[in-house]
Amino acid sequence: MLKRERAKEIFKKVLKYSTADETEAFITSTAYALTRFANNGIHQNVAEEGLNLSVRAVVNQRTARASTNKLDENSIRQVCEAALALARLQPADPDLLPMPGPQMYRAVDRFDTESAELSPQARAETVRTAIERAGKDGLTAAGVYSNGTFVTGLFNSRGLEAFHEETSSEFSITMLKEESSGWAKKTSPSCMELEPEMLADRAVSKALESERPQDIAPGKYTVILEPAAVLDLLGFLFFDFGGLAVQERRSCLTGRVGEKLFGENINIRDDVFHPLQAGAPFDGEGIPRQRVKLVEKGKVTNLVYARATARKMGKTATGHGFPLPNEYGEAPMNIVMEGGKKTVENMVKSTARGLLVTRLWYIREVDPYQKILTGMTRDGTFWIEDGEVKHGVKNLRFNQSLFDMLNQVEAMGAAQRTAGEESFEMVVPAMKVNEFNFSSATRY
Repeated sequence: MLKRERAKEIFKKVLKYSTADETEAFITSTAYALTRFANNGIHQNVAEEGLNLSVRAVVNQRTARASTNKLDENSIRQVCEAALALARLQPADPDLLPMPGPQMYRAVDRFDTESAELSPQARAETVRTAIERAGKDGLTAAGVYSNGTFVTGLFNSRGLEAFHEETSSEFSITMLKEESSGWAKKTSPSCMELEPEMLADRAVSKALESERPQDIAPGKYTVILEPAAVLDLLGFLFFDFGGLAVQERRSCLTGRVGEKLFGENINIRDDVFHPLQAGAPFDGEGIPRQRVKLVEKGKVTNLVYARATARKMGKTATGHGFPLPNEYGEAPMNIVMEGGKKTVENMVKSTARGLLVTRLWYIREVDPYQKILTGMTRDGTFWIEDGEVKHGVKNLRFNQSLFDMLNQVEAMGAAQRTAGEESFEMVVPAMKVNEFNFSSATRY
């Protein structure tokens, strides 16, 4: 694994060979392993390690980047020359700012030794337990158990030095029956927090309780969205909170910042320092990440800004930029949505007729400015009547505006670290939403 001193040595060599006006080195090191299982057996074990050096050169207000995974002297020299040659071919960028100087970062501790050293044998033992759990009820299990380390070092010729190391782990499982399925997933910097047996039990329950799913007619229903379903919907919203997206009028928030667009109970912030979050305390330019309140009592209060965007819009950089050059600008990537005190069970008991949704998939934007999304339910959709879950239902396609949905939130559970399949991890609650629009049924 890359250590700070080794990263600094690499950067010294970059400076030795770079003749650019300004030079930046983005150095990453990864070590990642996974055990994949399906049909109640392990079928894949992989592990990989890698180290990448990406050099950005600036010359005469032009910039470009070149990368290599070779760290001998000649390769470092070549990547410096390539970055400079590419920069000279670029048009001059009048908005390009000088690289930032030294910064101060608030420390975050996201490295867990057990997660870094988790062995294939330990992963296999956990998977075996999950498969045995499936066998007790005649189910078929499939999923992934992974762990890894990720190290980032960012240095530049103006004296900036940023370094971050963290671990990751994930357990995801699907339990299959003839006509039904159940799913559960959790990620964490620490593998000790994954609770694989609990996740296997949850997936089994979902599969068994949704056996022999029944048809229901499409229409508008009260829905209880578990956190994974909430996450995969909200993930389509947050690139719109970038300042550049608003300035370029490609954001649904263009001309609407300061307006109350959502319900009074909607409060969302970006907060890399939240104890359930992950990630480095600096952005792709090396600027310290700030906590930013994005939505307060339904009102869009702030956007996030990279340095160049902040200068264009008369704002202060918030530490949400991506490595330069890029066409995106910035985005909040550590979303925390405030929840409530209701449990999913409470929400079910308070529902006369509605649906409980485990998760969603195949989500696509129909209208990016009205934030109308379409997609389908998956792996555990249930009919609720008179405060009880009655039976599984066949999956449904939805066609739903996020603006309308976030104005129809009746109740929320406690916010929790959540992982889905179509968006990045967030801290979000389960939600009870009225008038959620299902446009058609599916055959399964």
